[in-house]
Amino acid sequence: MQFRAPLTLKTAFKTTPKITLAAIALLLCSVQTQAKQLEVHDPVLAKAGGKYYVFSTGPGITIYQSGDLHNWQPAGRVFATEPTWAKSIAPSFDGHLWAPDIFEKDGTFYLYYSVSAFGKNTSAIGVATNKTLDPTAKNYQWQDQGIVLQSVPERDHWNAIDPAIIRDEQGDHWMSFGSFWEGLKLVKLDNSLTRLAEPQQWHSIAKRPRNPALPDGEPGDGAIEAPYIFHKNGFYYLFVSFDKCCRGKDSDYKIMVGRSKSVTGPYVDKAGKPMLQGGGTLVLQGDKDWVALGHNAAYSIDGKDYLVFHAYETADKALQKLKVLPMQWQDGWPVVEQQALNQYRTTLINK
Repeated sequence: MQFRAPLTLKTAFKTTPKITLAAIALLLCSVQTQAKQLEVHDPVLAKAGGKYYVFSTGPGITIYQSGDLHNWQPAGRVFATEPTWAKSIAPSFDGHLWAPDIFEKDGTFYLYYSVSAFGKNTSAIGVATNKTLDPTAKNYQWQDQGIVLQSVPERDHWNAIDPAIIRDEQGDHWMSFGSFWEGLKLVKLDNSLTRLAEPQQWHSIAKRPRNPALPDGEPGDGAIEAPYIFHKNGFYYLFVSFDKCCRGKDSDYKIMVGRSKSVTGPYVDKAGKPMLQGGGTLVLQGDKDWVALGHNAAYSIDGKDYLVFHAYETADKALQKLKVLPMQWQDGWPVVEQQALNQYRTTLINK
């Protein structure tokens, strides 16, 4: 049997002079299709030491690193197993830590995460710290600082998941959080960023109408979660996710936004409707290629603004993929182009 070298773009031109441009395009498409994309839920992003790091929901909080925002490789976990206190909070906890946020202050990185069980508010937000994000550094070590905030069924009509940290113009730090129930909350942190400030300062920042006849212990039908506050041009922008995630092709997750001059609100949408009354201006939603999308974060990196989130790809069984898309501004409101969903692709590189 005669050996024949595999066809590549380089050998195609040399050995097959009659090859058509259509065939080359097909080959290119095949190579791109075969490359595995980065599958993440609830991603957040940090840049340190010239590298980008993504943290996402998963066993122990999964970490990936990249030099260019497109080619990613695994970089371990925050927890090798799980926080020692996890099952005391949520007895049905399955080892997956949810919805992280990463925040840096004075040379220390704070990784916030959620312990919960799907559809219940037996939940808590914890935080771990590290002096570096470089897993090869000698001082790389995540140290759990324990529980920041806990929600208890029937006692609390809010859910202690989906944390995100914002530093306001006065230098104070706040944590937004929440999912379903009576909506999204904002609470002030103390200087350690590991505990609530005393006396405690709480604010309701967004919610959607909920059927009052439903039992308090149920999430209800006011589908809103994943708050993320981003400061820009004198406004605080509150990004949230409306509707349902995590249901494959039945998902209808989408990203909404409102804004306020104060970090504590009130937040209103572009039409002036308060977010505490169900308001929210659409930023991005699914289309024929991406069933749904959501749970976003927002960043300014090297002078450019980005929206980071996961999107469910229609052609790949609605599996969740990382998206890092440019964010522009029009009349004081964030704009992300729908076509950018297909323009941004990742490649997962296994070590």
